[in-house]
Amino acid sequence: MKEWGRLVTAMVTPFDEHLNVDYERAALLAKKLVDEGTTALLVSGTTGESPTLSAEEKCELFRVVKEAVNVPVIAGVGTNNTKASVEMGMMAKSCGVDGILAVVPYYNKPPQEALFRHFKAIAEEVGLPMMLYNVPSRTSCNLEASTTVALSKVPHIAAIKEASGNLDHVVKIIKEAREGFLVYSGDDSLTLPILAIGGYGVVSTSSNVASAQMREMIDAFVGGDAERASKLHLKLFNLMKALFVTTNPIPVKAALNMLGFAVGGLRLPLVEANSEVEEVVKRALVELGLLK
Repeated sequence: MKEWGRLVTAMVTPFDEHLNVDYERAALLAKKLVDEGTTALLVSGTTGESPTLSAEEKCELFRVVKEAVNVPVIAGVGTNNTKASVEMGMMAKSCGVDGILAVVPYYNKPPQEALFRHFKAIAEEVGLPMMLYNVPSRTSCNLEASTTVALSKVPHIAAIKEASGNLDHVVKIIKEAREGFLVYSGDDSLTLPILAIGGYGVVSTSSNVASAQMREMIDAFVGGDAERASKLHLKLFNLMKALFVTTNPIPVKAALNMLGFAVGGLRLPLVEANSEVEEVVKRALVELGLLK
């Protein structure tokens, strides 16, 4: 597995005024994030509006971002259809990505044995390092810790993005998974707590606008300065929460636009931030010193 590092940014997908993917802007954003401390990029995840991107748009994004930066690019390929996830994974592989991310299947609510078989099939058939993604608030289906532990022993399954919000659940994975299996926080506001119990890093939405600050906090903790890491985490906390005041990626796109890095609007069924959301985001950006 190519080293993904500890700060993986779940990159937004920039759109132009007609809501077409702005590939040039995507390359610029990728470069900006890497310059600010991002160690790997997740392209076409939830934050990248993957449900409304076509397979062709996704693959072109993978190519463009991969050409723009010298850090690993992880492709979001998971769906609630195993065959379709494999096909998207193979397409991503042909586009030169360094790894794939597959979310717990949504809507059809598979039992745990089915989840094991689903992820095992994707890993075996695609053959790239794979990150699992557990986010029950979106999928209405939890990948139980014991299932993750079993999956950690499957070849090519390298990591998990854990967004269950359950630290006991995360502890069990860290304690029982195979050596070398990496646990990333899928909740920005739980980054430091998960690092403190043995997690490896974060797949972050907030780092779209605060990569340098997120990286500084992680580096402080890894370097042994827990007190400084705590202070930085508390400083970032209001931004982390503001960016989820409504459905992601509505707030983070508003934040980037406010900061002068235009990423356009959102495709239906999502809509742009209303004035109340904009005010919450603006207040958090000002508090962190990112906006005057």
